[in-house]
Amino acid sequence: MSITLIVVVLLAIVVGLSLGLLGGGGSILTVPLLTYVAGMDPKEAIAASLFVVGTTSVVSTFAHARKGNVQWRTGLIFGAASMAGAFLGGLAGGFIPGVVLMIAFALMMIATAGAMLRGRKKASGTGEKKSLPLGKIILEGLVVGLVTGLVGAGGGFLVVPALALLGGLAMPVAVGTSLLVISMKSFAGLAGYLTSVSLDWPLVLSVTAAALVGALIGARLTSVVPEQALRKGFGVFVLVMGVFVLSQELPQPWGLVVAGVAAVLAAGYFATRRRARAKSATSTENPVSV
Repeated sequence: MSITLIVVVLLAIVVGLSLGLLGGGGSILTVPLLTYVAGMDPKEAIAASLFVVGTTSVVSTFAHARKGNVQWRTGLIFGAASMAGAFLGGLAGGFIPGVVLMIAFALMMIATAGAMLRGRKKASGTGEKKSLPLGKIILEGLVVGLVTGLVGAGGGFLVVPALALLGGLAMPVAVGTSLLVISMKSFAGLAGYLTSVSLDWPLVLSVTAAALVGALIGARLTSVVPEQALRKGFGVFVLVMGVFVLSQELPQPWGLVVAGVAAVLAAGYFATRRRARAKSATSTENPVSV
């Protein structure tokens, strides 16, 4: 076994950890891993990521189902619409230049990182089932599936909020149900790509096995690791990776310009957040007397 393959397999465990802990994020890591470490063509990397994430999500779905955190009816409706969108996206992706796909993927990474750093609102519901807005669920599923099939990303971090908002699901149920949806649309997107792309199956299966190990570990860590801290840290990592991919794929000197602007904006963001936390702590310690 080569050093490169060992590194790829070890990093694939991190992919599984992400899915097990957060209900998403697997494709955000898998595509750069397969492209820049394993040396796969971008289209092959996207297709392979759909298989890895889809298989890992199937296993994680049943783990969540044992805890009662999968809403099967909502997930199957959303997933069916996503499968149609993902298959179309996979078909289209086979005919789009790899550089364009990687730039689109990098932009999706940056958008995902922004959503993770901003945080999400707590679900206001109690987990009781609300009337299902069927039209909105189908439309949202088509759009999310199209994005996933095209660039191999945008899984859990698009599906979870959609299920919580449109389906009226409590957050733990939205996470579990999202894994069912991710499974369905990942394999549909893969089917679309396989019409024009061939894969190195021994490598893909090795990465998948490692990701499954990571997913099982992640499922056990969900009650130990604080979700907010994990999400913020992962968001920073995804942001850095997104900027890196963009800087690599854009023609120079635009790649360096993008990296520099992103660094300045990130520094400003974290400085603003630090001042806001300091101000909040000061006001808490010295409350204004009435």
